[in-house]
Amino acid sequence: MKKINTRDLVESTYTSPKGKYASCDREISEALGREDGSTDLRKRHPFDVEICRIPAGKAMCPYHSHSAQWEFYHVLSGRGQVRHAEGYTPVEPGDAFLFEPGQPHQLWAAPDEDLVLYIVADNPFGESCHYPDSGKWMVRSPERRLLRSEALDYFDGEE
Repeated sequence: MKKINTRDLVESTYTSPKGKYASCDREISEALGREDGSTDLRKRHPFDVEICRIPAGKAMCPYHSHSAQWEFYHVLSGRGQVRHAEGYTPVEPGDAFLFEPGQPHQLWAAPDEDLVLYIVADNPFGESCHYPDSGKWMVRSPERRLLRSEALDYFDGEE
């Protein structure tokens, strides 16, 4: 059995070029040995688990939907809102929600506090994403590539 303590995990931080999007992640699955690019299911793991902290006033990523991936969220602390096909829903500690493939979503932290949540996602092969606001697609074939009619930067048209 491999055991880790999430307190010991270093946050990996990313911020978009203009600062609209940001997250600080503790990659639990990777710490337990998950190899993201592997096609060996024992190395890839059947799901990905992380603790994500979205800084106050930021969105985690652009509004998007997955072609095959399910994502489960559980709010640990802070407040924020989730954008989805029907509008916006406020979230707070204890809230849990799920997005199935094809359901667009985006998470925002409240302007005055970070939003911290667990994220559990399955790891389907052949995953792609659609970004409705910018009309682009992300495909993995084998590397991650963002497309309209040619390769694009991840944040192109988002901010």
